[in-house]
Amino acid sequence: MSGDTGAAWYHRRVSPDPKNPSPGAAEQAEWVARARAGEVSAFEHLYRANLGRIHALCLRMCGDAAEAEEMVQEAFVRAWEKLESFRGDSAFSSWMHRLTVNVVLGAWRSKGRRREQVVDFADLAAAHPSHEPRPRHRVDLERAITELPPGARTIFVLHDVEGYTHRDIAAMTGLAEGTCKAQLHRARRLLRGRFESATAGEGKESKR
Repeated sequence: MSGDTGAAWYHRRVSPDPKNPSPGAAEQAEWVARARAGEVSAFEHLYRANLGRIHALCLRMCGDAAEAEEMVQEAFVRAWEKLESFRGDSAFSSWMHRLTVNVVLGAWRSKGRRREQVVDFADLAAAHPSHEPRPRHRVDLERAITELPPGARTIFVLHDVEGYTHRDIAAMTGLAEGTCKAQLHRARRLLRGRFESATAGEGKESKR
C-alpha cells in the first residue's frame, strides 16, 4: 500500500464518529478488507473507531501531548502501510494496539532515550484497596509516576496499565524477563511509598 495515500487520510483531520463509537470486530474486519482493496474511506472508519484508545495509550507512554499526537499519526500511517500483514488472527484493535507500542518503543530507541509516561490514578487503586482515591491525590500521583526512573516507568505502563506479560515486554524492549520484573517491583515500591506519604500527610492535616 502507498504510504503517501495513507498519509492523505490522516491530514484530513478525521474525527471520531460519535454515532458509532464502538463498532464490533466483524465490522472492523470488513473495513480492513475494503481498506486493503484501496478504499481510503474504510481506513478512515478504522481510524475513528480506534483513535481514542490509541491516543490514550500514546499519552500514557509519552507523557507529552505533542509527542503523543506525533506517535498517533505515525502509528496509523504504519498501520496503513502494514495492513497487508494483518492476518486477522486477532481483532484489528488488538493488532493496532501492539503496533502502536512498537512504534513508540522504536521511536525511543532511535532517539537513544525513553520518555516519561503518565497513567491515571485509578490504575493504582489495586495496590492500596484500603484507600479510596481522592481527586486531590491524582495530580500528585501522576507527577510521581512521571518522576519514576525511566526503565521503571516503561515497565509499569506496559505491565500494570496495558496488561502485557513480562515475556511480551521482554520481546518488545529487548530486556531480560528478570530485569522487567525487577523494574516493575521497583516502580510499585516507589509509587506505594509516595502514596503512603500522601495519605499520612492528609491524616495529620485533618487532626489539626
